Amino acid sequence: MKKVLVAGATGYLGRYLIQELKKQGYWVRALARNSKKLEDIKDLIDEVFEGEVTKPETLNKICDGIDAVISAVGITRQKDGLTYMDVDYQGNKNLLDLTVQNKVSKFIFISVLNAQKMGHLKGIEAKLLFEEKLIESGLDYAVIRPTGFFSDMLEFLNMAKKGRVSVFGSGENKINPIHGADLAEVCVNSLKQNEKEINVGGPQIFTFNEIAELALKIQNKPIKISRLPMWMIKIILPLMRTFTSSKTYGPLEFMMTVMIMDVVGDIYGSQKLKEFYKEKR
Repeated sequence: MKKVLVAGATGYLGRYLIQELKKQGYWVRALARNSKKLEDIKDLIDEVFEGEVTKPETLNKICDGIDAVISAVGITRQKDGLTYMDVDYQGNKNLLDLTVQNKVSKFIFISVLNAQKMGHLKGIEAKLLFEEKLIESGLDYAVIRPTGFFSDMLEFLNMAKKGRVSVFGSGENKINPIHGADLAEVCVNSLKQNEKEINVGGPQIFTFNEIAELALKIQNKPIKISRLPMWMIKIILPLMRTFTSSKTYGPLEFMMTVMIMDVVGDIYGSQKLKEFYKEKR
């Protein structure tokens, strides 16, 4: 039985990775800053390792006996003052160094689709810098590039609850977001595959207007969508960069950027956004 380390285990995707790994018969070590956050799925985990990727001194022996590492490490909305470079780059680099030292067979990194087009964003810049280090390491690797998680689409549902959804640009750009369970399946399957880059999305392609409409319908609200023009975006972003920290403007800047381009990956999975919204409303 192969042994896999899951980094970012307490996050949205991390939990699904653990479930899918056990489903496919792997032994699982889960890295967590706080093991209590894994209490509800502890029966699926063979070993919990408490440590922080940004503090290499806490990671001693984390890769002992491990055959592969899957890293879903990355800043979402952390409130501890860490930057994208601290976590998305250096945190993953700390893991990679230990992976190389311990002669682990494979490293799988969860990045984002269209990363090369968004390298000006702080979070994406950090991911791309790490990808360079991963490629240079000489390890067998795979970079998984999802379009966007269903959990990211909750912003639309939350806005819809208040009766109006805002989109950036025309709202006609497209995306096929993917459920965490479907994405986890792609990641775990890649352990046995040779592809170095996998671009993946969910089974349904939407415009952002269609996602807004779906969210409003699920919340039983009339269709009210505000479309913020490009000129407004060009004013808002520089102001936010000047007067707020990256943890404040970073997620909004990312969403603004994604919504004015097509983000469509290879179709995969069976989970539907409508059903996800029904569960979360």
